[in-house]
Amino acid sequence: MMNKTTMLFGVTLAALITAEVMQSQAEQMPSNSYAPVVDKETFRQTAKRMSQAKPAIMDRQMDLLEQRYDLRNRKMDNVTMSRGKAVQMGVRVRLPKGITWEELSNMSVTEIHDRGLWPKGFLPLPHPNHTEGGMVFPKFHIDEIKKQEGRDLTRFDLDYDIPEHFLPEFPPAIYLTTRPDLGDVSKGKVVTNQNYYELFNGILNPKQLEGVRLLVTPFAQQQFNHTNDRRSLKPHSGVTCFDCHVNGHTNAATHLVGDIRPQQFRHRIDVPSLRGVNIQRLFGSQRALKTVEDFTEFEQRAAYFDGDPVIAAKKGVNVLERASQVHAMAEFEEILDFPPAPKLDVFGKLIPAEATEAELRGEKIFFGKGKCSVCHSAPYYTDNLMHNLKTERFFKPQMVNGRMASADGPIKTFPLRGIKDSPPYLHDGRLLTLADTVEFFNLVLELKLTAQEKRDLVAFMLCL
Repeated sequence: MMNKTTMLFGVTLAALITAEVMQSQAEQMPSNSYAPVVDKETFRQTAKRMSQAKPAIMDRQMDLLEQRYDLRNRKMDNVTMSRGKAVQMGVRVRLPKGITWEELSNMSVTEIHDRGLWPKGFLPLPHPNHTEGGMVFPKFHIDEIKKQEGRDLTRFDLDYDIPEHFLPEFPPAIYLTTRPDLGDVSKGKVVTNQNYYELFNGILNPKQLEGVRLLVTPFAQQQFNHTNDRRSLKPHSGVTCFDCHVNGHTNAATHLVGDIRPQQFRHRIDVPSLRGVNIQRLFGSQRALKTVEDFTEFEQRAAYFDGDPVIAAKKGVNVLERASQVHAMAEFEEILDFPPAPKLDVFGKLIPAEATEAELRGEKIFFGKGKCSVCHSAPYYTDNLMHNLKTERFFKPQMVNGRMASADGPIKTFPLRGIKDSPPYLHDGRLLTLADTVEFFNLVLELKLTAQEKRDLVAFMLCL
């Protein structure tokens, strides 16, 4: 028989356990830096659940884009990217009802903040499904890779969101610093493991050729691999560096940065171009990696798996050998050149005899009233530094489709050479046109540019 002390101890212990369970149920699980490793459902269950949820998720994202932007296909007259795709014209960010851009620019930061007038299109752009994240590719790229390699980059849980006419031309041109005499060496093709040797043999040295081979070789990635928590219907060999940085440029594929937690604070990535990395000294929009070798190694060891080495080990991380593989890849990346800019002289400034009056006025604004050159200095229009625009002073933190819109923090200065070939703009692609970027910085820097000055500034950037 139990004595009185034992019975009291049992009652007290039970009460403590009950209280702890109730408190535990009342509390939310704390944020975790690690992705779950052990599967909690079968692949068939995961695919069915997420496939069924996909239409509602994409409808929600496309509704957000429609609310933020004018998504019509409105082309500039006689202005194209390097291989002929039309450049989109005009400001696409929608204003709050009853407000003009001029009125907004004349308001104080405090008034814009307190009245909630910061345009929604200037808020951080969420991933197509921000709570899930991961690499998502435009349909034109998916179709081409499937055609060439039989490798299907379709995700069963979500699709790419930004309409094609706002994206870089496909396939993009390839210019080499070592052979400027050849012009575009892509021959209008997407470089893959099926054709890289044919395209570059006799142009590159053997080490550079090996670098290209590695850049077009698929390796396991978070969403595309052989595990049951992948997001492809069939087991997958993975993705390549050039699935995002197609032809050493960009197709505007998207992902979430791997170095921020919790999930709602992770930034969407608009894939930057690799053109001109030879003059850059910072890599990754916020990571400030110091060499392209660091960036190359970091991407496959960390960014491919959301910065989680535990899940990377599960899914098949490819650890590149620094002295040979990384070096060979970087050696090719370092010779990717900007597109020709025939109106610029050797100092990156306009040749007066070649430029229009609007372009010359725009250059004067760029280096003067617009303050653009403070960060984007000639000849390559970058200062290779990080800058914090502090846009959060214009709006109250808010949750948007799973993304906590708040402070962005320091962002690297992207080169503006060849900028018309690289829409959409800003580190997360929230600005669809160059006209949008001008309106954005006019507010952020409190410039009070006139309508004509804004048009002239766009005209100048189209020359870069």
